[in-house]
Amino acid sequence: MSTADNSSLRIAIIGNSGSGKSSLASKAGSALTLPVYDLDRLHWLEDGRKRDEAEARLLVTRHADTREWIIEGVYGWLVETALRRAKVLVWLDLPWAECQEGLLRRGAQYGETESDQAALLAWAGDYWTRTTSSSFAGHMQLYEAFGGGKIRLETRADVAALPPQTIGRLATETGAF
Repeated sequence: MSTADNSSLRIAIIGNSGSGKSSLASKAGSALTLPVYDLDRLHWLEDGRKRDEAEARLLVTRHADTREWIIEGVYGWLVETALRRAKVLVWLDLPWAECQEGLLRRGAQYGETESDQAALLAWAGDYWTRTTSSSFAGHMQLYEAFGGGKIRLETRADVAALPPQTIGRLATETGAF
C-alpha cells in the first residue's frame, strides 16, 4: 500500500504516447479540483532538449511531496518517483491503432517539428517491444507492484466512460477496478 495519507488525492496516470493520459488528467483534474503535472514538461526543456535526469526526478519529487495532484506521463522512471505517495494508479493500456490515432489527431506540440513527430510515432509504435520502464513491460511492472488503488483501461471508449469521481472514490479504498 502507498504511504499516502487518507485526506489527499494523489493520482498517477501512465500509458503509451497518444493513449489519452493528458486528456484524462485534465478532465479528472477539473472534476476533482486537483493540479495536473505533465511529465513531458518535467522531462523536456523548452528548447526540446532532455532535462538532466536527476533534475527531472527532483522536480517530480517536489510535486509528489505536495498534498494533492495528478501526475501523468509515459516515463516509467519518473512516475516511479511519484508512486511512493500516489493513492491511485491508472494505466491506459490501449492498442497501438488507438494510440497512433491519438498522436495523429493531436498533431505536433511543444514546438515539435515534422521530424520530431515522426520519431515520436516510431518510438510510440515500439512500446510493446521495448523493455525500458517507459514500455508496456515497464508499465506492467509498475502496475503489478503498486499497492494502492488501480484502474487498467484497454480502449479509448473505456477511458471516455470513466467518471473522474470513480478515480477519486478509489483513492479512499484499496484494490483494483
